Amino acid sequence: MVKSASPHVAATIINGMRPQTIGRVLGTGLRVAGRMAGERLAASAQSVATQPAQPQAQPLANAAVRVQAAKQATVQASGGVARGIGGFLRPFRRVGGKIWLEVTGVFFLLPVIVFTPNLWRMRASWAHGPDHRMFLITAMVVAVFLYLGVTSFWRARRR
Repeated sequence: MVKSASPHVAATIINGMRPQTIGRVLGTGLRVAGRMAGERLAASAQSVATQPAQPQAQPLANAAVRVQAAKQATVQASGGVARGIGGFLRPFRRVGGKIWLEVTGVFFLLPVIVFTPNLWRMRASWAHGPDHRMFLITAMVVAVFLYLGVTSFWRARRR
C-alpha cells in the first residue's frame, strides 16, 4: 500500500504546481537565459566565420582595429554593469535620501541647542545694552540653523 501511494502523491504534487511557484519561475528563467546565451554564442561564432581572412601585410592597422573593438566591448560591458548596479541600488536610494536628510537635520539642530542658552542669557540686551550686537548675531545663527534643521526633517517627511 505504501508503494502505490508514493507515485500517486508525487504525481499530485507535480500536476498541482501552480505557475506562480518559485521553482517554475526559476526553471523558466534559466531556460530562457540559456537559450539567449546560446543564440549570442552562435551569432558571435557566425560573425567570426564570415569575416574574410585579412592579410598579414597590415599588422598595425589590424592592431588598431583590435584595440578599437576591445575599447568598444569594454564600454558596452561597463555600461551594462553600471545599469545593473543602478537597478540594484535604486530601492536603497530613496531610503538613503531620507536618512541623509534626517542626519543633516540633526547636525543643523546642534548649533541651535548650543546657542540657545546664550541667547536666553543675553535676552535683556535685545534692544540696547552691552551685548546687543552679540544678541543679534546669536539670534540670527539660531534662526538660520533652526530653519535649516526643521526644513531638512520636513523634506525627509515629504519623501
